[in-house]
Amino acid sequence: MGPMTFKYFPAAISLAVAALAAPAHAEVVEASDSGFTTRAGVVVEADTQAIWLALISPGGWWNDAHTWSGDASNMTLEPQAGGCFCERIPASEEDGAIGLEGSVRHMSVVQSFPRKVLRMRGGLGPLQGEPADGVLTITLKPVDGTTRILWEYVVGGHMRYEVPVIAKAVDGVMNQQLAGLAAQFGGPVGAGGDTEEAASDDEDTATGDEAAADDEEGSADEPATAQDPPARATSAEDVAEALDALAAELED
Repeated sequence: MGPMTFKYFPAAISLAVAALAAPAHAEVVEASDSGFTTRAGVVVEADTQAIWLALISPGGWWNDAHTWSGDASNMTLEPQAGGCFCERIPASEEDGAIGLEGSVRHMSVVQSFPRKVLRMRGGLGPLQGEPADGVLTITLKPVDGTTRILWEYVVGGHMRYEVPVIAKAVDGVMNQQLAGLAAQFGGPVGAGGDTEEAASDDEDTATGDEAAADDEEGSADEPATAQDPPARATSAEDVAEALDALAAELED
C-alpha cells in the first residue's frame, strides 16, 4: 500500500475501486485482533524474466498517489537480502525551506530469488507509524506460456486502526499496485485462478543446491507464500467504504 500521503485519499479511493474492477482475484483471506492477510493474483502474457525486471523497478508501476514524495519515480528497490525498497524525498526550497533531501525506507528485502520470489518486510503506508510489521511475498510462476503473479501481504502486531477497516484498505491498494505491474505487460489476461489454490501450489521455498538441481531438471519447486486461511472476499464497494472510514479516522 505504499506510503500514503493522506491528501491523496480521494484519488486513492477511486483508483483502488478501479483496480478491483480489473480481472484480478483479490481478497482479505485472514483477519483477527492481531493482524490480517491480503492476497491477490493475476496472469499476464510475459515471461518471468521480464516481470522480474519490471518488479525490481517500482518507479515504473507503483502509483504516485501512494508515495510520500508524490512521484513514484523516486522509488528504488535493491533485490538483495538486506536491500532497501526506498524512496527519495527531493530537496525543496518552498516557503524558505532549506534544500535538504530526505528519504523513506518502505521495506527491507529478506529474500530475493530472481524470476521466482521477492519477499520484503515492513509496514507500508500508515502502518509505518505503528508497532505492527508486515511481510510482502511476491511469487512468479510460469503457466502455459503466461506467468501467474501471486501477491500476499501478512500484517501482525499492535496498530491503532480497526482491523476490518485497515485490512480492506490495504487489500484494495495492494491490488492496485499489482494491477500497475500487470499494466506494464498489457494488463491481466486472467485472475490467477483461486488464490488459495495458487498459494497451496507454492508450498515449498526453493533454496540453494536444491533449487539449482531442480532448475537442471526443469521442474523447480515454486517458493512458499503462506498457509491457506479461510477466504473472505472483498468487493470494490467494501474497499471504498474502508478507505473512506480510514480517511475520516486520520482526520480526527
